[in-house]
Amino acid sequence: MINSDRNGFWREAFAIHGSVTPHVLPYVSAFGLISAGISLCAWAIEKSFDVRIGLEVTPYEFAGIALGLLLVLRTNAGYDRWWEARKLWGGIVNQSRNLVISGLAYGPADDKWKQDLVHWAAVFPHSARASLRGEKPSSEVVALVGQPAADQLAASDHMPGYVAFQISQLLQDACQNREMDRFAFLEVEKQRGILIDHIGGCERILKTPLPLAYSIKIRRFIALFLLTLPLALLHQTDSFWLIPVVVMLVAYPLVSLDQIGVELQNPFSKENLSHLPLTDICVTIERNVLALLAAQQDSQETASTD
Repeated sequence: MINSDRNGFWREAFAIHGSVTPHVLPYVSAFGLISAGISLCAWAIEKSFDVRIGLEVTPYEFAGIALGLLLVLRTNAGYDRWWEARKLWGGIVNQSRNLVISGLAYGPADDKWKQDLVHWAAVFPHSARASLRGEKPSSEVVALVGQPAADQLAASDHMPGYVAFQISQLLQDACQNREMDRFAFLEVEKQRGILIDHIGGCERILKTPLPLAYSIKIRRFIALFLLTLPLALLHQTDSFWLIPVVVMLVAYPLVSLDQIGVELQNPFSKENLSHLPLTDICVTIERNVLALLAAQQDSQETASTD
């Protein structure tokens, strides 16, 4: 559910939780201290040797525009990765439901088979989340398939692939025993294959960060711009001691945009700000597919009593 807060401007404007401010304050403070040192040295040299020190401010105006565009491109690249990951997990939600619906509708009447299919389908998102975060299977997996199966899952080379194989085995058994017709088998198997495609897309995002050379150049540009900015401000203000304040005010948005790009690169890690709520998504999928199983069991009980 989308949280629409029309009156939260001031709260979000000064929010600390969920903000990059705590991450960038050390860098902003460092640029302020360095600019103070540069201003002090320039003031001492001018007083001692009567030499005017400074740079023209005009080049910095054009450089600032170029730097802003580069940072916007970096942020957009990070957001594209975040949004693609969200779409892939939206696909996992839909395909999990489709797989269970088709399996329950066209699969064997055996209750044990249905329960196994639904439980393994519910395990898939949990295993995908654990795989992307480098974690072991969660307690939800143990509750769904038991400790021995959870241990085998943890020992597998690729946990989502292992779960998909278990689902495929159930479908194959049903087809070979003529409890599921070939058309239904192909349809459910297609849904299972798409699940693997989605997790493969997530792994591509995880294992392919933005080019390091791109990040190095942008950060080098930021450092050069901010470290030499005090020289352009030396004679633009009435007091040398205003220069560090101005530099910090300029550094804060620049470094913040750079950090936002970093945070968006890995949308799966819990350590990153604005990471995808994978736990909530997994719980939603589990609740949905188990509800489908319960609904079919209730309908069968109702039909048997009529």
